[in-house]
Amino acid sequence: MIDGSHRLSALFAWVNDDYGDGQISKHFYDGVIPDEQLEIAEETRKLINRKVGSYEDFRLALTHPDKVKPEIVKYAKSLAALAIQLQWVEGDASKAENSFFKINQQAAPIDKTELKLLESRKKPNSIAARAIIRSGKGHKYWSLFSKEIQAQIQEIAKEINDILFEPKLQTPIKTLDLPVGGKLYSAQTLPLILDFVNIVNKIDFNNRGVDDDLTGETTIKFLKNVRKIAYKLNSNQPSSLGLHPIVYFYSQDGRHRTVSFFAVVDFVMKLDERKKFNDFIEVREKFEYFLQNYDYLIKQIYEKHRDVQKSYKHISKFFEQFLIHLKAGKTIDDTINEIISSHDFNYLTVRNKEQSIISSTKEFKTNKKSEIYIKEALLSVPRCKICNGLIHRNSISIDHIQRKEDGGLGTLDNGQITHPYCNTGYKN
Repeated sequence: MIDGSHRLSALFAWVNDDYGDGQISKHFYDGVIPDEQLEIAEETRKLINRKVGSYEDFRLALTHPDKVKPEIVKYAKSLAALAIQLQWVEGDASKAENSFFKINQQAAPIDKTELKLLESRKKPNSIAARAIIRSGKGHKYWSLFSKEIQAQIQEIAKEINDILFEPKLQTPIKTLDLPVGGKLYSAQTLPLILDFVNIVNKIDFNNRGVDDDLTGETTIKFLKNVRKIAYKLNSNQPSSLGLHPIVYFYSQDGRHRTVSFFAVVDFVMKLDERKKFNDFIEVREKFEYFLQNYDYLIKQIYEKHRDVQKSYKHISKFFEQFLIHLKAGKTIDDTINEIISSHDFNYLTVRNKEQSIISSTKEFKTNKKSEIYIKEALLSVPRCKICNGLIHRNSISIDHIQRKEDGGLGTLDNGQITHPYCNTGYKN
């Protein structure tokens, strides 16, 4: 390892005019480069060309100085005056690695999730997270495994990526066709995926009990576990609850909530383990009404614990209690009052519907635009004809009102839209 590798990478990108969208990148990503990456690459190119100038201009300056700006000619003549400074570490790979981590935690520390992935890069959860975020493309951290294992990793990772991040998120929000996992390229994405893998596979923050994966078998096991839960969250698989992202994973103003995502994942896993999906389906309409109208309680739980990792379990527990009370026939108001009277949630405060934050500006900010759209759009979202919950485009099943076994025909009058699980699990 060398200190300065990022600087070398930046120089390499400049020389090759490749900021993630050039020929080298296209080869690296098998010709599939996401739109977000293309946009970022082009913005980077414009910035570099404006502030520094392109490498081609520097080359031209040495042969045809009259065709470029005078300052570029000046820079080009002195470009090789200084050598690139590198730090050489004597010793084995382990010593070089320790030096790398020490150096890169000083002036500009590595992102803590990236650092965790680097330190545990041979562990199955890290390999799985890397594979998912790049949809099985890019650098193959799994390249030492057999060809068959590699192919499986890439196939499952792509499937999970599609479930989490399709369709792509655009802001301000002008459609309720939103992705489960939020925006693919943001500062929250990598932590979200790694923690998703860890929560599903019951791995703690410090990776205790997780050994390096030498064959890829454990990585595939982890990925299959993640895919199983992703199927249940929102997909066209028969096991899918078809949870509408705007209700379960976003705030009222359209911001993706990582803590809500983890809480719902934990909640769904418990429903699955206890075989309580049918209980959820029976009260789903009321449950979603609560999420739409009392989402500020979720925010209060998060603010109490001030950390995603510490608060998502409490939110999941709140969901469990809510389900139990609704299943017992309690109203939404009675359920909320009983839960916030308990020792675990007595810090929560129910707000009057009239209470709202008064804006001090006359312009609509991006989040406010999204909130206005969401409020109007929710009035016309299709609903499952079995549970009356909201239906998302990624999770639709066409159901026979009168079963085929009972003589039902495939006619227009005998069809209805439902969630996959409501049709194939709950109904049957």
